[in-house]
Amino acid sequence: MAVSAHVYGLALESAFGGQINFTSDTIKVMLCTSSYTPNQDTHRYKSDITNEVSGTGYTATGATLASAAYSYNSGTHTLSLTGANVSWAASTISAQYAIVYDSTPATDATRPLICYINFGATVSTTAGTFSIVWDASGIATLAAA
Repeated sequence: MAVSAHVYGLALESAFGGQINFTSDTIKVMLCTSSYTPNQDTHRYKSDITNEVSGTGYTATGATLASAAYSYNSGTHTLSLTGANVSWAASTISAQYAIVYDSTPATDATRPLICYINFGATVSTTAGTFSIVWDASGIATLAAA
């Protein structure tokens, strides 16, 4: 099972347009089923997301990402987004995607998407803890060419 992170292309436009402040806005992580089909080029706001999971221990709209930060590595010309690991205790849920988005704006139609993580297959818990342990290099990495 290959886990992969992808930045939504329009997240860059949202960031440069001042709609996302990764370190001061409320950044959330929501889970979606395998029925969600990500589109990096057209999905921009939370209203574009479908098939959010539901189940015991999971609250709609996801969990808040604590310690959201970013760092630039001049040696590799990359910007890494980081944050605390996220979990849903005592949950009974199944998900294939984690969606990271800015929940600060007032409506789903104005809440910018940042990135999504594809777990590579459906991951489930039954009365257990569903945990996302971010890669050591960060939640997602952007490269300057």
